[in-house]
Amino acid sequence: MISILIPSYNYNTLPLVEELYHQAVSEKIAFEIIVLDDASPVNENTKINTKINELPNCRFERNEINLGRGQNRNSLVSKAQFDWILLMDCDTFPKNNNFIKNYIESTKDKNTKAVFGGILYYDEKPKEDEMLRWVFGKSREEIPLPKRLKNPYHYTLISNILIRKEVLVCHPFKSEIYNYGYEDIVFILGLKSENIIINHIENAAYHLNLEKSAIFLTKFHSSLENLKIVLDKNIIDPEDTALTKIYFTIKRRHLVKFAAFVFKIVKGRFTNNLLSKNPSLFIFDVYRLGYFCQLNSR
Repeated sequence: MISILIPSYNYNTLPLVEELYHQAVSEKIAFEIIVLDDASPVNENTKINTKINELPNCRFERNEINLGRGQNRNSLVSKAQFDWILLMDCDTFPKNNNFIKNYIESTKDKNTKAVFGGILYYDEKPKEDEMLRWVFGKSREEIPLPKRLKNPYHYTLISNILIRKEVLVCHPFKSEIYNYGYEDIVFILGLKSENIIINHIENAAYHLNLEKSAIFLTKFHSSLENLKIVLDKNIIDPEDTALTKIYFTIKRRHLVKFAAFVFKIVKGRFTNNLLSKNPSLFIFDVYRLGYFCQLNSR
């Protein structure tokens, strides 16, 4: 019936697996849960995660070498035995105890190929040095269902999505995307180009892991490097993201080097804001554009 696949890296995934296991058992369905650690350092999390193997139909495996975000997911898909696949990030957790039931109900329509349940963040503010991730998530990822339905491709994430295995086999994640960033957008754009409809339902999972703002900012550097790669290789079109639209407007006016120069001047002040207890998403967007211009002016 369903293969629940969870890519992991140095994270205690046992609580998530236990919750999904108990929900799947209560639904009396055929299922498996596979957690694949992408060669993270062996530590306490590794020891805890091995307990996953004690649960029936569940297993924890480790890659001998780091495959990267795209290939790790592809490896998980190759291990799956069932026709439906639920992809979840290791740092998510179902909002409700009918999470699996809701997804099973959504598969009864034979025309359904993909279903996205949504992502939530807790309302309680985190520590001051974790605010950027929380503010970004609350604004850009926690999207109510009515809004998601109006633009389903734009508001889909791969951190909580049910999808037919045949779709994932025909549309694997890009191996070019090794580190954090844009793997979900590239994958969703691939489905859109093939007119594969993504249904949206109210079946959210909480995003739990709020890394420090400095780490999150560094991860976005990586994501923009990925964006440059997929743009240079014509994997996506300049019109596919708001950032690349603006960038190409700047490029047409031969202002990329100038924008990179200005960014170099203001980068410190922008960084101070983004690492503060009141980060501005407007500044974050301008920062990302400036950094992208800097990447392309080298």
